[in-house]
Amino acid sequence: MSEYKLLMLPPNVELETKKVLKQLARANRALAELKGYTDTIPNKHILINAITINEAKDSSAIENIITTHDDLYKAMSDAPSASPEAKEVVSYRTALWYGYEQVKAYGMLTTNMMIEIQSIIEKNRAGIKKLPGTVLRNETTGEIVYTPPAGENEIRELLSNLERYMNEEHYDIDSLIKLAVIHYQFESIHPFYDGNGRTGRIINVLFLVLQELLDSPILYLSSYIIRNKSAYYKLLQEVRTEGNWEAWIIYILTGIEETAEETLRLVKKINTEVESMCAEIKEKLPKIYSKELIELLFYEFYTKTIYIEKGLSVSRKTAVNYLSTLEREGFLASEKIGKERIYQNKRLYDLVKGYE
Repeated sequence: MSEYKLLMLPPNVELETKKVLKQLARANRALAELKGYTDTIPNKHILINAITINEAKDSSAIENIITTHDDLYKAMSDAPSASPEAKEVVSYRTALWYGYEQVKAYGMLTTNMMIEIQSIIEKNRAGIKKLPGTVLRNETTGEIVYTPPAGENEIRELLSNLERYMNEEHYDIDSLIKLAVIHYQFESIHPFYDGNGRTGRIINVLFLVLQELLDSPILYLSSYIIRNKSAYYKLLQEVRTEGNWEAWIIYILTGIEETAEETLRLVKKINTEVESMCAEIKEKLPKIYSKELIELLFYEFYTKTIYIEKGLSVSRKTAVNYLSTLEREGFLASEKIGKERIYQNKRLYDLVKGYE
């Protein structure tokens, strides 16, 4: 399959077939329901942080970077004992946030942003491939199934074309179908020595934000791809070998529908937990209760004295007192990590961990 030549976008085929349009309606409906619900939630950062850590974990798992929520918890709280894998997953989440902030600030998605996202994931500045020799193999047989474009000039031309396709509105096609085309094209360009899969999956959600189909980066296809990994690679390859765009687009649209429904269920559970803890603390500990305190407790799986001190503008002594009281009443569980004490929001942690 090494002879296949990757063409510029848009594809010169009919993408909006009857079967595609049928699945498109379902995907758009599920996505609109998710956006509608999250738009009503005051502090979206609570949801975003919880969901992006699962995405970072799942997206990295596709690349065989395996870690656990316990290890991630250590890496997020800067514990020296955190594994390299967990630190890599946390870097993925940092890259995702960088991309989100850039898209919101500039209203576009550029080649330079993609390069920066990849450099944050990989923690190096290797940038776009300059040397040939990259091939994609069948994981089982070892057979070469595809040779991506080689040479920086060709790769940059393809990326420039992809950038125009992503940002220009004159392509008369639904954004979700466009997303399937974008994902195929980016993974086929394979512009980097490493981190192409993870960068491509971040681009997916950034494109949804760019198109205002989501306001927050909370929909990710990684868990769906993990469940349907062989189909993912098979259908990617069928676009190259048979021009089978229809099956590929339906696969991505089905992933969007399923993932939107799953994410909505998790978002509702997190929101219910926030409201429930809010009511309990208000009743049991009215002297320390505040809306800001609840938001700090749900901002991550964990909190530290310094976060409460700064977030509520209180003294260190008061912050320690708040956290000790919350732990005594069963709202938090603490442990000493390195030189400081970390307080875990066990309910949020268990909720996100159980979502696997």
